[in-house]
Amino acid sequence: MANYIQEIRGLVGHRPLILNAAGAILVNDRQEVLLNLRTDTHNWSLPGGYLEYGETFDQACIREYKEDAGIDVEIVQPLGLFDQGFTTYPNGDETQVISRLYLVKQVGGHALREETDETLDLKYFPFDNLPPLLNQQTADMLAAGRDYFAQK
Repeated sequence: MANYIQEIRGLVGHRPLILNAAGAILVNDRQEVLLNLRTDTHNWSLPGGYLEYGETFDQACIREYKEDAGIDVEIVQPLGLFDQGFTTYPNGDETQVISRLYLVKQVGGHALREETDETLDLKYFPFDNLPPLLNQQTADMLAAGRDYFAQK
C-alpha cells in the first residue's frame, strides 16, 4: 500500500504515532559509516525509513537503502531493536519509532550523486566524529555500530 503513512497522517493530523522503521549501517574500508543528510530535518541519519503496510523489516531496509542512498544492499545481520526514537518533524508530526538496525553490505548500485526528495547528501563519517544527528535513537544506533566494530 503506497503512501500508507501519508494516508494515516491525513486521518490523524499531527497526533503522535508509533511507527516501525528499518535502518542499516554500511561501512567503507576505513570503518566509516555512511550517513544521509535528510531533506525534511536537514540533519544526518542512517539510510532507512518507515515500513509500508505488509512489508517486513528486512524488505523495508533494502528498499529504503536504495531510495535514500541509491545503493543495493544485502543484510549481513541484525544489530538491534531500538524503541525510544522520539521525533517532532518541522511540519509538527510527532512519532515514536521502533527501529530495527542491520549491518549491510553493498551488492550493487552506486551512491546518489544528486539531491532527491529525501536525501540532500551522502557522506562517510568516522564513528567518533559524527555530524548533527536526527535524534537520540540515531545516536544510539550508531553507538551500537561503533561497539560492534570495536569488538571485531
